[in-house]
Amino acid sequence: MHLPEDMVDVFPFDCMFGQKILSQKREMFFRDNNTPPPTANVLPNVPASFAPSVNNFTPAAQLYNSCNKENTCTTTTYAKEISMKDMDGYVGFANLPNQIYRKAVKKGFEFTLMIVGEAGLGKSTLINSMFLTDIYSNEYPGPSLRPKKTTQVETTKVLLKENGVNLQLTVVDTPGFGDAVDNSECWQPIIDFIENKYEEFLNGESRVHRSFEPDSRVHCCLYFIAPSGHGLKPLDVEFMKRLHDKVNIIPVLAKADTMTPEECAIFKRTIMGEIAKHKIKIYDFPDCEGDDDEENKMLKRLKDRVPFAVVGSNTVIEVNGKRLRGRKYPWGVAEVENMEHCDFIALRNMLIRTHMQDLKDVTNNVHYENYRCRKLAAFTNDGKPVRISNNHLFRNPLAQMEEEKKEHEQKMKKMEQEREQLFEQKVKEKFQKLADSEADVRNF
Repeated sequence: MHLPEDMVDVFPFDCMFGQKILSQKREMFFRDNNTPPPTANVLPNVPASFAPSVNNFTPAAQLYNSCNKENTCTTTTYAKEISMKDMDGYVGFANLPNQIYRKAVKKGFEFTLMIVGEAGLGKSTLINSMFLTDIYSNEYPGPSLRPKKTTQVETTKVLLKENGVNLQLTVVDTPGFGDAVDNSECWQPIIDFIENKYEEFLNGESRVHRSFEPDSRVHCCLYFIAPSGHGLKPLDVEFMKRLHDKVNIIPVLAKADTMTPEECAIFKRTIMGEIAKHKIKIYDFPDCEGDDDEENKMLKRLKDRVPFAVVGSNTVIEVNGKRLRGRKYPWGVAEVENMEHCDFIALRNMLIRTHMQDLKDVTNNVHYENYRCRKLAAFTNDGKPVRISNNHLFRNPLAQMEEEKKEHEQKMKKMEQEREQLFEQKVKEKFQKLADSEADVRNF
């Protein structure tokens, strides 16, 4: 085998020798009876530049073992630069975004929002104000009517429609959080709920026959902070540190109308300072793509308003001929949708209009992947269930797939037996019918 000198660097001698070994093996299988077997030390014709390699010849066995030990393979690839071509006419692939849009609208969207905070901070009221509907109606019991003093997890699902787009909204409420005398481990039911949703999604992906169910993972957690004016409580710090690597946390300053604008600004700076001090990771807004100054300014305004100081109200009042949600006081009206009164509009726009998809992407690509890696890293060799957290077992997906395979085989075997029995029964009935017909003919 001869190679041009300019191709020596592209095809090293080791590759040539490997090809020679393969060709010798092929000759051993396909040679005629009169053809002598190949000699192990026969080398291909090589240029003079390969002389050092020929002199330092390594037997095939040693070469193979050394390759296995090093476990490396070097490949030289030459790729041409992608050139841009202008087409003379319209082809049609520019319509791909419209195809994706139609498919997404037809399928609909899912979003799961968790609200956590002490009782009486206006969590349910804020959700009603945010989606302009009574997700929590008057029949929903208030904090004074709930006898439970332990953390519970309750879900409320509602289908929202806007301009032909369907949104399956799931609101996860946590009544009883922080209301007990001893609040130790009050965050555990919330952690279990979040991880159970991750486990359901992971099990659905790991099945032999994947099930594409609606995404029920928690995409965002609004954590309500009481307007004490003195900073975060130890419970606030501990809760966010426990959950910041499992879900997107957005801190919310509840009942901002109980503070003056100056007090609210000072309280915000205090909270952000304590969050940085305790190294709590809250939701990080993504950087803007491109050099859009207007978008960069909007993003900066959003970041400056964290934590969002909000006001919620289920009451619709009339102000200057306009009907709006707000709270009426002797000194005036605190308008929910007025940026000068609170950050409600900024929170709603961020959560729904601008960053809802990013919250879902971060949940899938960061928090869920971290959970998945922890699960896969905790496998045992015998495939037994692994306990990662309290009351939380996880089985090896390989063992689960093997089990599902056996169940599927048993099911198919049972169906085959039933078909055989049915076939035999039909054959017997047919023979019996023929015998009866033959007997009738004879008697006739």
